[in-house]
Amino acid sequence: MQWRTLGNTPFLPPLYWRAALKRKISGSRLPEQGLRCRVNVNPQHVAAYRTVCGFADSPILPATYPHILAFGLQMQLLTDKAFPFPLLGLIHLSNRIRIHRPLGAISDLTLSVHTQNLKPHAKGATFDLVTRIEDALGLLWEAESRMLCRGVKLEGEAADDTLPAPSQVSELTHWKAPADIGRRYARVSGDYNPIHLSALTAKLFGFPQAIAHGLWNKARTLAALTEHLHAANIDIQVEFKKPVRLPSEVRLYASAAGSSGELLLKGTGDIEHMVGTWRPIA
Repeated sequence: MQWRTLGNTPFLPPLYWRAALKRKISGSRLPEQGLRCRVNVNPQHVAAYRTVCGFADSPILPATYPHILAFGLQMQLLTDKAFPFPLLGLIHLSNRIRIHRPLGAISDLTLSVHTQNLKPHAKGATFDLVTRIEDALGLLWEAESRMLCRGVKLEGEAADDTLPAPSQVSELTHWKAPADIGRRYARVSGDYNPIHLSALTAKLFGFPQAIAHGLWNKARTLAALTEHLHAANIDIQVEFKKPVRLPSEVRLYASAAGSSGELLLKGTGDIEHMVGTWRPIA
């Protein structure tokens, strides 16, 4: 892996323009290149993120917040000329977070992103977008977001690595996903994908309504599970099923609080939106 170190986090508007212009697949190999930079945590921005995602005030950062710190670096990586797939149209299939130490009293961090694990899929090919955050003591937090690019042709059999349906869960709580949550989440995350912003822009990409960001669904779920989850040495994995159309109401089912458990997010008509697990890091 070759690493390129940036002086600061990328400026997003040119990257959106670059993403809009690239609409075709240009290859079938991932580049052997990663990006790194230093980042600082802004308490006012964290507070705005907590409000949008339902997290209570705490000295510990929300488990999903490092994704927000990484978004610009991820955009730069996925819109680079060396990256073979168009960013618009990628589908976020699953997300896994591992928190090695508590995310408290941290400000100056080193962030890195790269891609790996390109595999055939029944509808194209998948790869992992890997994000890591380190402080002076070493690895603090890491995540893999599995992405699908339709239409890529790869040799080999498609593996079935979907999570099993949760079995020992009961209804914990419910909440509304309002019509404007895509725009509100975009303002704190930087992710202005048109499918999340309004019915009008979502229809341009084949969706009848706007859909909630997958990472907002995960963040809102983890906010509701705060009392269930340890602050460190925890591996939280979710798989995104049917999208949450906006506006709508969802119900969260979960195991009892403990070091390991399962979760399930359902919508109207028992539509499964997200399944997941949490457990100690192996």
